[in-house]
Amino acid sequence: MVAEEKTDTEGLPTVVVAEDEALNRLDIIESLNENGYNVIGEAANGQEAVDRVRELKPDIVVMDVKMPEKDGITAARELNEDFLAPVVMLTAFSQKDLVAEAVDAGVMAYVVKPFVPERLFPALAVAQERFKQMKALRDRISGIPDSGASSADASESLAAADKEIQDLREQVDELKNRLESRKHVDKAKGLLMQHMGLTEQEAFRWIQKTSMDRRLTMMEVADAVVQQIEESRG
Repeated sequence: MVAEEKTDTEGLPTVVVAEDEALNRLDIIESLNENGYNVIGEAANGQEAVDRVRELKPDIVVMDVKMPEKDGITAARELNEDFLAPVVMLTAFSQKDLVAEAVDAGVMAYVVKPFVPERLFPALAVAQERFKQMKALRDRISGIPDSGASSADASESLAAADKEIQDLREQVDELKNRLESRKHVDKAKGLLMQHMGLTEQEAFRWIQKTSMDRRLTMMEVADAVVQQIEESRG
């Protein structure tokens, strides 16, 4: 009997990609397949994404926030209700007001478009870890003593669960703030490179040094750079 051959994708994290723009979807799929992931399904709208995830049960979902039939936030909320897979949301810079809504829907991480692999892969790792922690917490909550158990045992279990929930919320808030800051810094770097002729490294160091010298956050410096350059362009 011939032994079954192992495929190159065996053991790789599986992904479903949901993006309504075909070219963008293809870029994401190719990048994932070339960097240690196995894309097992794709979708062009939110409803199709939900159906594909339910069918294929991937390890992670990469989903655009704006899609026909069902938007990404609604689709993510449905997936999160059944705890099917962690969702990484793709959102445009102008859609930052949707970030809080996405987090409420259970999105584990988000990436600012246009798609850049260097931004996506760390977000995937974070999302998988957050999902793992949330799943473990849910399993612990499922094991909380029922009404027949002593009130002391129940209170202790609930207190432990509440603390874990609070810790996870703080971690999500911290991640959201870090991603938001990086988004602002990236925009400022691009403007400095375009208008001041700096390299990416020089632009980043300038923002970093100015932040330390002025005792401001890097996001505050980045916002000031963007405002000044945009005002100068009139």
